[in-house]
Amino acid sequence: MGQSRNEELLKGNVCRALVRFAIPFLLANLLQVLYGATDLIVVGHFASTADTSAVSIGSQIMSMVTYMILGLSTGATVLLGQYFGAGQEDSMRRTTGTAIWMFSGIALGMTALLFLFRNGIIFAMNTPAEAISATGDYLRICSAGTVFIVGYNLVSGILRGLGDSKTPLLFVAIAAGINIVLDIVLVKFFSMGAAGAALATVFAQAVSLLFSLFYLGRRGLSFSFGRRDLHFHGAFARKILKTGFPIALQSCLVSLSFLLITLVINRMGLVASAAVGVVEKLFSFLMLPSNAFSSAVSAMSAQNFGAGQFGRARQSMRIAIGISFVFGVLVAVFSQFFGTSLTALVNGDPEVIRAAAQYLSTYSLDCILIAFVFNMNGYFTGAGHTLFAMAHNVAATFAIRIPATLLLSRFPGATLATIGLAIPLSSLGSLLLCLGYFWWLNRHPERLVRHLAAPC
Repeated sequence: MGQSRNEELLKGNVCRALVRFAIPFLLANLLQVLYGATDLIVVGHFASTADTSAVSIGSQIMSMVTYMILGLSTGATVLLGQYFGAGQEDSMRRTTGTAIWMFSGIALGMTALLFLFRNGIIFAMNTPAEAISATGDYLRICSAGTVFIVGYNLVSGILRGLGDSKTPLLFVAIAAGINIVLDIVLVKFFSMGAAGAALATVFAQAVSLLFSLFYLGRRGLSFSFGRRDLHFHGAFARKILKTGFPIALQSCLVSLSFLLITLVINRMGLVASAAVGVVEKLFSFLMLPSNAFSSAVSAMSAQNFGAGQFGRARQSMRIAIGISFVFGVLVAVFSQFFGTSLTALVNGDPEVIRAAAQYLSTYSLDCILIAFVFNMNGYFTGAGHTLFAMAHNVAATFAIRIPATLLLSRFPGATLATIGLAIPLSSLGSLLLCLGYFWWLNRHPERLVRHLAAPC
């Protein structure tokens, strides 16, 4: 992969560069969500409601782990992006070598924790009695695949920091294809339920990681990097953590809030539990444009901040907000009138379909708000302000989302539609904080960029 190709984010038309970089992001995220949702879709159509509930609960736990790892890898992405924009190749090598050592340790630690504490997690989640056994099977198998999740996200984070969003698309396409085929074989034809879905996911992730390592071994990076560069550098580790840890903590706490919401709704019975899982999986598709453009803004703005092109970074954020907003409005409107058409794509049980459509009717309003919140977060992240990105999300989560869920669930005659209002209310709080911080940074331009990429 040549360096001239990666410099597209620093030169030329901003909209064209952003869209061209975001589309592979979008497709990769689509495929990644697809192979995650395939578990729930296949189980929902070819296994029991208990298996559906098990995959719903178990996949939320694994999603929390994935988002936490993705947050940490963003530290490497932003740091590499700023070094790339500043033309500091030696620092790029040291960042990459340090990240490989760091994430190897993280992978082993996360695998052990998930395996040892899976039963406590199942108990804490108020898992319906009918789904306890299947949930245990799902988590036990998926915990073994944590090392593959970590490896894939690190490789993809490094490439995206260097301006390459296309190669990670290839890696996740391989995983998605394998997972879909194995899900159908193991769940439909071998009747393995939630355990079959977990086995399919882990095997697909393993093949994807092995292929990515083989691919990089043959093609290399846009700068010279070899075994002699595989060293741990404390100063670079601190910089990666300084950027990535707030995002990882934010992702963990936000995911935890959704787990708490699931815990509340699980008390409403098996159908409600399955319905929430259906909407969570469905919404992971519906939020893809905002998610993809946010990641693109993060990488693009990091490179441009490193090169001192502040106006170009700001323009990328504004364009991303506009595109994401149009999509968000379309999703929210469609969900009000054709919600059951969407939820039926994920589950075949009529009761679950109707309950999920209720939840989606209010939850979908969040698509409009995250168009702003996600892309502003991408801009703040590229500038190194990940602490604020964490702070406003955590504040909105624990000051609005969780209290609102508890309050709305206690209303007389409360339905899933009533409880679903807590999600957009939380995002509205985040948006107000983001707008205030953006205004403050414009008033103090000297504080806009935290220069993480200063040589160590």
